[in-house]
Amino acid sequence: MTPPAPGVAPGRNILDRIRVRHGELRKSDRKVADAVLADPHRIMNATVAETADLAGVSQPTVIRFCTAIGCDGFQDLKIRLAQALALGTPATHSAIGDRDTPDEVAAKIFDYTMTSLDWARHALNMEQMNAAVELILKATHLEVFGFGASAIVAQDLQQKFPLFGIPCNATMDSHQQLMAASMMRPGAVAVAISNTGATRSIVELARLAREGGARVIAITGSTQTTLMSHSDVVINVETLDNTDVFTPTTSRIAALVAADILSTLVARRLGDAHNRRLVRMKGQLARMRRDEPI
Repeated sequence: MTPPAPGVAPGRNILDRIRVRHGELRKSDRKVADAVLADPHRIMNATVAETADLAGVSQPTVIRFCTAIGCDGFQDLKIRLAQALALGTPATHSAIGDRDTPDEVAAKIFDYTMTSLDWARHALNMEQMNAAVELILKATHLEVFGFGASAIVAQDLQQKFPLFGIPCNATMDSHQQLMAASMMRPGAVAVAISNTGATRSIVELARLAREGGARVIAITGSTQTTLMSHSDVVINVETLDNTDVFTPTTSRIAALVAADILSTLVARRLGDAHNRRLVRMKGQLARMRRDEPI
């Protein structure tokens, strides 16, 4: 059997796989990809010749396209299309249109978010996640850096880690961030968050922190970026890119889930005494939410 395309897990929705790999395909193969994405039901019931006519390419090109996306021939493509369509609307069909009703908009955003989170789940490298846990457990303190949607994730981590007895800072001021990164020394850990991994300011902060002797954990949607070269550990939170004007912020949601995983794994390593303090703190918070004396 033909091995799956590089970097693509075999169990993933074939329509989302085609979408993610679209830009890497040959020009003629992209014509086949466009035909499949435009009407997968039609391709599922078509012959190789009919698909070639629909895409305006030769029959060998259709077969080559199947191989390029990790399928074992055209029949395997049709089987995977049937599986994908049985699972529901893939992210590739979730673009929000001008004529969509509010119910359709809500359904598409839910569909896209759940599909993208599932994609991120399969892409997550737990070896890198565990390596990040080890760095944090040994850290003297954490500096978390992020801009835009990534700043929300940084603030979430700042909220979590002091509960674990680990000093953590996540300033939003760019000057303060530069000062903090420049002053980091061995023993400290910087967490650089950038979905693209190409935000120049974040890359520079990671470089400065590492230059001072700190270790750097990157939380990013891609490992093929400049940020990776300035990081000791890379937590890849890969989501399905969507350039639609009404793009749901799935990259932020996925990064928040990764932050939850990271913080939970750290908490599990801190021992019973620390966890008893957490339980006591949670009890105090619960009483604050009720109308009764503390």
